[in-house]
Amino acid sequence: MLFTAAMAAARNAVAALPVPRSDRLAFRIIRHGDEIGRHSVTFEPRGNSLTVRVTVDAVVTLLSLPIVRYTHQATETWLGETLTGLSAETDKNGRHQWASAQRTNEGLVVLGSQTQRYIAPEPAGTTSYWDKRALAGPMISLEDGVLLRPKVTERTAETIPTASGAPAVADHYVISGAFDVELWYDRTGTWASLAYTAADGSTVRYERL
Repeated sequence: MLFTAAMAAARNAVAALPVPRSDRLAFRIIRHGDEIGRHSVTFEPRGNSLTVRVTVDAVVTLLSLPIVRYTHQATETWLGETLTGLSAETDKNGRHQWASAQRTNEGLVVLGSQTQRYIAPEPAGTTSYWDKRALAGPMISLEDGVLLRPKVTERTAETIPTASGAPAVADHYVISGAFDVELWYDRTGTWASLAYTAADGSTVRYERL
């Protein structure tokens, strides 16, 4: 009976996560009014577990020549509301970075290209952004495994554009400190948009498809 109750609780926890009905989130990445790439998140629920796959592919060109190229792939595994593992690979203009984590008896053991092995504090989230709860605690960088403790400031809710042209009301958060990014979540708690300032001073923003 205890096992059955635990399994039911885990299934309910997965259902409570902000997984869209379509099991997919997709964004186009905009810079200077032009699309420079796509960012997708797919969700694969199976019983009391959830697999989340993230894919980002973006390129900035000058006179048709690529000057910035960014690719990123990550996989997160969840049991209920608990992060049990992750693996991620990132390429920034030919520079390879990676992160991995696996839950053991010690806790969530994290390794990365810019960090030594450590046990992540509970409940640490990740920089995949789809899970709004991650804003409440430290975040594991999916680029290099570093544990980040950014400052999170909630701003006034805004109406933001979407790729379809239909506006959406979303809660606005500003992340600063360890890294700087703005995030929006719609009234269902689903990730709605993102914006940041690139190295050249231009603004990069997401429009949800």
